[in-house]
Amino acid sequence: MFRNPWIQLVIGIICMAMIANLQYGWTVFVTPIQDKQGWSLAAIQVSFTIFVLVETWLVPFEAAFVDRYGPRVMVAIGGVLAGLAWVVDSVATTLPMLYFGGILAGIGAGIVYGTCIGNALKWFGNRRGLAAGLTSAGFGAGAAATVIPLTQMVKASGYQQTFLVFGIVQGLIVLVAAMLLVTPPQTGPVEFKTPRTLQGVKDYTPAETLRSPVFWIMYVMFVLVGSGGLMAVAQLGPIAKSFGIANVPVSMIGITLATLTFALSLNNIMNGITRPVLGWVSDRIGREMTMFVAFTIEGLGIFALMVFGHSPVSFVLLSGLVFFAWGEIYSIFPSTARDHFGQKYATTNYGMLYTAKGTASLVVPLAAVLSTATGNWTAALSVAAFFNIIAAVMAIAVLYPVRLREIKAADAPAPTMVAAPVV
Repeated sequence: MFRNPWIQLVIGIICMAMIANLQYGWTVFVTPIQDKQGWSLAAIQVSFTIFVLVETWLVPFEAAFVDRYGPRVMVAIGGVLAGLAWVVDSVATTLPMLYFGGILAGIGAGIVYGTCIGNALKWFGNRRGLAAGLTSAGFGAGAAATVIPLTQMVKASGYQQTFLVFGIVQGLIVLVAAMLLVTPPQTGPVEFKTPRTLQGVKDYTPAETLRSPVFWIMYVMFVLVGSGGLMAVAQLGPIAKSFGIANVPVSMIGITLATLTFALSLNNIMNGITRPVLGWVSDRIGREMTMFVAFTIEGLGIFALMVFGHSPVSFVLLSGLVFFAWGEIYSIFPSTARDHFGQKYATTNYGMLYTAKGTASLVVPLAAVLSTATGNWTAALSVAAFFNIIAAVMAIAVLYPVRLREIKAADAPAPTMVAAPVV
C-alpha cells in the first residue's frame, strides 16, 4: 500500500509541514528571546542566518546519502536533529548554544526538505511539477497551520517551554512518518503518456551534472530570481513603512486589517498556492515557458509595486502578485533538474542546484545598501525587477536551446569504428 506514489507524496508533505516552523516560526521567538536574555536583535538573528546557510549548502552532501541509502533512514535522522534543535534552543543561555541549535536545525531541515522533494520527483512522471509543488507547499502550510497555537503558547508558557514542546512533537511526527517512506524505483515512474516537457535521455552523475552548461544556466537563473524576489519580499515591512501605509487599515473581501498585516497574510497564501498550481501548469506547457511567464509577471509586478504600491489596496494586491510569481521556483526548478539530469541521482543533483537559494540570500542585503544610499526603494526594486526579467529571457533564449542541444548530443548514436583495410 505504501508504494503508492500519492501515499508517498502525502507522507512527504507531512514531514515538510513539521519542519516549516524552523524557518517560518522563528520570528515568533525573536522578541521573547531578546527580552529574557538581553541579547541584541542582530546577535539573535545570526542563528537564523546560520540555519539558512547550513540548510541550503549541506543539502548536496545529505542528498548523496539519500540516493545511496534511501529516504527512510535519512528523514528519520533529519527529524531527530530538527526536534533536538528546538530542545537545545529551549535551554540555550549563551549565544554559542543558540547558534548550535541553528546548526542542528539547518542540518535537520535540509535533510528532510531535500529528501522529500527528491522523493516526489522520483515517484512521479508526467505530474512531476505538481508533485514537487505540493511537497514544497507543505513547507509553508505547516507554519500557517501552527502559527496561532505557537504564538499562543509563547504568550502563555514562555518561549522556552514552546521550543521544548514543539521541538519534541515535530521531531517525533517526522520520525514516525519516516518509517512509512519507501525507496522509489530506480527505473523511474511509468510514463502513461508522452511528456509535454523536454526530457533528458540519461542519468547524470553529480560530477557530470556539474560539468553540464545546463546546470550552471539554471543556477544563475535560480540566483537571479531568488535574490530578486527576496529583495522585494524580505523588505516588505520597511517598504510599507517608507510608503507610509504599514498601519493604515484596508478592507477587502469583508476583512479589515492593517495594510502590512493583510499583505503578509495574503502573501503566505499566494506563496503556497503557486507552487502546485504553476508546477501543474509546467507539466502541460513546459518548464521553460512557465518560467518565462512567471518571471516576467514577477518582474513587472515588482516594478508596479514600486510605481503604484503607495495606496493600501494596490500594495496588498501587487505584493500578493509578486509572491505568487516567485514561489513557483521551488517546484519548477527541481522538476526541470529531474527532467534533464535523470532519475538515479535526482536528489543529489537538485541538492546542488538548491544551494542557489543560499547564494541568493547573500545578495539580499544589496537592497538595504541601495535604499540607504539613495534614500528610497526605487533603485532596489528596479534591480529586483531587472533580475527577474533577465531570468525570464534566459529561460527561452538560453536554457531551452542549450537543453535541447545537450539532449540531442547525448541521444546521438556512437560513431561506428570501421577497421582499416589490410593492404
